[in-house]
Amino acid sequence: MNESFWSLSSLGLALAMTMMALVWILARVINNAGIVDVAWSLGFTPIVLAFAALGTGAPSRRYLLAAMVCLWSIRLGSYIWVRVAKHHPEEDGRYAELRRLYPKHPWLMFFGFFQLQAVLLSVLSVPFVVAAINPAPHLGVWEWTGAAIWLVAMLGESIADAQLHRFRSDPANKGRTCMVGLWRYSRHPNYFFEWMIWVAYFVFAVGSPTGWLAIASPAIMLFFLFKVTGIPATEAHALKSRGDEYREYQRTTSVFVPWFSKAPR
Repeated sequence: MNESFWSLSSLGLALAMTMMALVWILARVINNAGIVDVAWSLGFTPIVLAFAALGTGAPSRRYLLAAMVCLWSIRLGSYIWVRVAKHHPEEDGRYAELRRLYPKHPWLMFFGFFQLQAVLLSVLSVPFVVAAINPAPHLGVWEWTGAAIWLVAMLGESIADAQLHRFRSDPANKGRTCMVGLWRYSRHPNYFFEWMIWVAYFVFAVGSPTGWLAIASPAIMLFFLFKVTGIPATEAHALKSRGDEYREYQRTTSVFVPWFSKAPR
């Protein structure tokens, strides 16, 4: 790892920490810590733009990656913003639970939590750093393969989000489980395709010097989805609110990778 890697990595961390400090101030003003989810998604945009502008690698690689990351980041951030705004001033249950655990100084706790999100932003940006300093003059098979995986994953995640939104928008489906479209083949197709986007970033960067470092991003995302804030929390809430219907959905439907359903048509 050369000086350019550490220089861009440090810049990314500084940007992320500054952004999250400002978002913490905004969260206090509106009294809703859920805004951090929006900021986390959108936060990759200024970081990757800085890497594209200051990286030492081939411009075509830097600009293509920046376009991919910005499109993904803005789409996801906008989708989460609509969700947060719809329920405001009600706060997401995860943050309400954190307030309960730290009743004396909740906003001090949230400042630390927001800064941890900044560190995560920086660590997950490693593929972007590696690709931005790749000295190879032309795009190669790894970059084009990564871009193809990214395109499929973006389409899959967008379709899954749209199908879920359409299902929930129908009053007749209130309190029911979405089992249509991609949701018939996976209980969490949105999470699966989100993870595939990070696989795409890894593939895009793996042909670069020290590209093996990029494996950290999809590995970390998979850990968070299965062990931290993704699938466990979502399924616990679904079981609490939908009971036996969701238990049957668990029995008949793949948890993550889209696969054939055991449910009768």
